[in-house]
Amino acid sequence: MAKTTISCPQCKQPVAADITRLFDIGEDPRAKQILLSGAYNLIQCQSCGYQGQAPTPIVYHDPENELLLTFFPPELNVPVNQQEQMIGPMIKRVMESLPMEQRKAYLFKPETMLTRQRLVERILEEDGVTPEMLKAQQDRLSLLQRLAGTSPDARPEVIKQEAELVDEQLLMILQRLIQSAAASGEEQSAEVLAGLQQQILENTEFGQEVLKQAQEQQAAMQALEEAGKNGLTRQSLLDLIVDAADSEVRLATLVSMARNGLDYGFFQLLSTKIQQSSGEEQSKLMALREDLLEMTHEIDEAVKEQQGLANQLLDDLLEGEEIEEATMQALPNINEIFLEVLRSRIQKARKDKDEALLEKLQQVASVIQKVSAPGANIELIEKLIQAEDEQAVKSLLDDNSDAVTDEFVQFLLNLANQTQQQQGREAMAEKLQQVYRLALRYSMKKNLESAG
Repeated sequence: MAKTTISCPQCKQPVAADITRLFDIGEDPRAKQILLSGAYNLIQCQSCGYQGQAPTPIVYHDPENELLLTFFPPELNVPVNQQEQMIGPMIKRVMESLPMEQRKAYLFKPETMLTRQRLVERILEEDGVTPEMLKAQQDRLSLLQRLAGTSPDARPEVIKQEAELVDEQLLMILQRLIQSAAASGEEQSAEVLAGLQQQILENTEFGQEVLKQAQEQQAAMQALEEAGKNGLTRQSLLDLIVDAADSEVRLATLVSMARNGLDYGFFQLLSTKIQQSSGEEQSKLMALREDLLEMTHEIDEAVKEQQGLANQLLDDLLEGEEIEEATMQALPNINEIFLEVLRSRIQKARKDKDEALLEKLQQVASVIQKVSAPGANIELIEKLIQAEDEQAVKSLLDDNSDAVTDEFVQFLLNLANQTQQQQGREAMAEKLQQVYRLALRYSMKKNLESAG
């Protein structure tokens, strides 16, 4: 987002800031959440130290609910006729972005909101939010707005005074805002919100518990990663899980990450361990086995349901005319299970030589790749896996030299390790290990040549 120069509300000195005046859900589904939070148009004046929200005209558009709202900050002291001149171009932009058949009567009668509070209430009313729900959400949004406009040094005291509002709902709202700001290129807002999140976690009892759980999860992931360096076996996984049995968070993390390793052979090992133990230790292991059976069943049911949803989502994307645009809009619903479904469909389309379907699937993969983590080059990985022999893999690496980064090699290693843990996929795991070794050698050689 390009920076806009505005006057500081306090000292009137020029300040460069990311300013958004039009919030159109039709163009950006995140617009509603950003507007409701108040985490927009945040500025920090280098001259006087002011930190808060810049007063600016707002137009809000929700095409699904046929809602067009305008708000002009009264503190700007702009006459009504000039307000209309400033807001008019934004309304025109809304109309021009819609096809003719969607240009309905509500666009010619925008509702004027006299306060920011009323703007928020009107948006939530349209969503069927009850007065109780509205108050609960508004209290949290108001707290975030207040904290965003408070200096970092003064925030801890405010946070402690409003600790009862700090809960999972507030943290979820805040996390979505950080992600939205970062994705929109609003670096300043993302930085302010990230600092605010850390202070909330550090200065509340609820936040401390969240941090503790995060540390437990991190410890579990590190332990699993260390065990995986030497090749994760059923026995080493069992040892990790037994050690983590006293921590509900750590145990749940290990089970969720290594579900494929908890197969029949794993439970045989655990049963043998139970038979060889006695007394309190045997009771603990038996309770652990019951917990693991219940946890794996819940995971399997959830995965089964998500696979169905992922297949349906992919079918919907493929049926549309604008596949890339539809994929961009669907990104919030795309997860690892969707990527696995997509990868399987691509493999099947190649096997069936269905070029028309393959082209559509690759359009979906291309969009995801552009916004995915470094190294997650789905198309290249698919080509490497399909390569007939070692020489073909080397040729592909040469042809895609720029894509063979350290992140790409690490991603290959992680993928190979995950596949190795999955029963019935030994051939795929072996192929991935071969591709990983060749990619690693290629990357090391490239780095050495670059250094020389």
